[in-house]
Amino acid sequence: MVKSTGLIRSSANTFAIFYRLVDFIIIQAVLVLSLLGYGLAYSQQYFVIALIASLAFFLASESFALYRSWRAGSFKEIMFYCFISWAISAIAVLIFLVFSKISEDFSRITLAIWFVFTFISLVTWRYIFALFLAYIRKKGHNTRSIAILGLTASTRALVSEILQQPETGFRVAAIFEDREKDRVDSTYHHLLEGTIADGVERAKNNEFDKVYIGLPTIAQERLSKILHQLGNTTANVELVPDKFMHSIINASINHVGEIQTVSIFENPMQGAATILKRIEDLVLSTIILLLIAIPMLVIAVAIKRTSRGPVLFKQDRYGLDGKKIKVWKFRSMTVAENGAKVVQATKGDARITPLGAFLRRTSLDELPQFFNVLKGDMSVVGPRPHAVAHNEQYRKEISFYMLRHKVKPGITGWAQVNGWRGETDTLEKMEMRIKFDIEYMRRWSLWFDFKIVLFTIFRSFNDKNAY
Repeated sequence: MVKSTGLIRSSANTFAIFYRLVDFIIIQAVLVLSLLGYGLAYSQQYFVIALIASLAFFLASESFALYRSWRAGSFKEIMFYCFISWAISAIAVLIFLVFSKISEDFSRITLAIWFVFTFISLVTWRYIFALFLAYIRKKGHNTRSIAILGLTASTRALVSEILQQPETGFRVAAIFEDREKDRVDSTYHHLLEGTIADGVERAKNNEFDKVYIGLPTIAQERLSKILHQLGNTTANVELVPDKFMHSIINASINHVGEIQTVSIFENPMQGAATILKRIEDLVLSTIILLLIAIPMLVIAVAIKRTSRGPVLFKQDRYGLDGKKIKVWKFRSMTVAENGAKVVQATKGDARITPLGAFLRRTSLDELPQFFNVLKGDMSVVGPRPHAVAHNEQYRKEISFYMLRHKVKPGITGWAQVNGWRGETDTLEKMEMRIKFDIEYMRRWSLWFDFKIVLFTIFRSFNDKNAY
């Protein structure tokens, strides 16, 4: 798909070198201006820290793919990763100053001004340039002509996305479909220009910058033939995932000796992504626990004084790779079910205490799970952990259900902020929850986690599905 949140990420950025050059100039220039504004001279020492900041910024930006093509991306996401990259750069400079024991040779106020205004400048110039690119693309410049082979539900969605967002610079040049014209939606008649074989021939003549194939995955022989023919063209070729391919979380090429294999169901967070996710969890959980320590103590005392039983309730759940973990919650019921059969809470459930109803409605009963995060059993953001009994039930009824355990369970998640929280009294409700869980794993990024945390804060105290 074209969207950056799909299975296939956007291609390289034509302006990547230009972006790097402008970033380097801004980092250096803002430091010089900060020094001049404070009446200080630009010296070799300041040049060294500017160089360290630039290198750190470039390395961090590469890790977050800040220099990739953002034709279909969100500017908020660009701003977020720009902030993270520059924050890493600032930390690198501060570490250098501390360990080199020369921090006293630098003006702290000047450095603070530099850090703040460099970030503002990096974001501002990107915003202005993004407006410029959107303008010229709407005028028909800096565009990419695309052809679509096979009109399916997925490619129809792709065409709709492109038509609705002309600022991306993608232009649907032609659609090729083997069905007769009268069997195709009239909306696309003006774009139909022949059969798939015709499309392949025109691609060989270099008429398109990119070719999207929308054939179903089950048509392997036909798909293989088309790909073989397109191998003799210079066009970029991408597959538009059908419903089955969307269940693939993290497809990649692996090797067993000299034999290539394709991973289908694999943990999407590997290598540096695992480290980033763990740092995110440690930082967020530590900050949040410091902020909620007193409220948690008040809740614990209130639970003890209003009902009999323990303050904390520990329940078996499945964690990463389906391994059992103990999830902590404030007790909100008169019972503590943790056996082979667990009955979900329902509206007006007699087992819920008056205080427990408030805690569940406001999600305050989940607060002890930040200790689970600190321990490493859970993440702040991820698929919500279900009771073991429910897991065993739904894994038999819902396709790809257990894929949600390819990542750590979370205190909040993409399904929850989209309204799929609380009682799942129908199979369809649980299927929707699983759909959003798998979508989260496929789209994961620090920015995506950040959005989910913000959504959780704003929606937690008004969740009609929590009881």
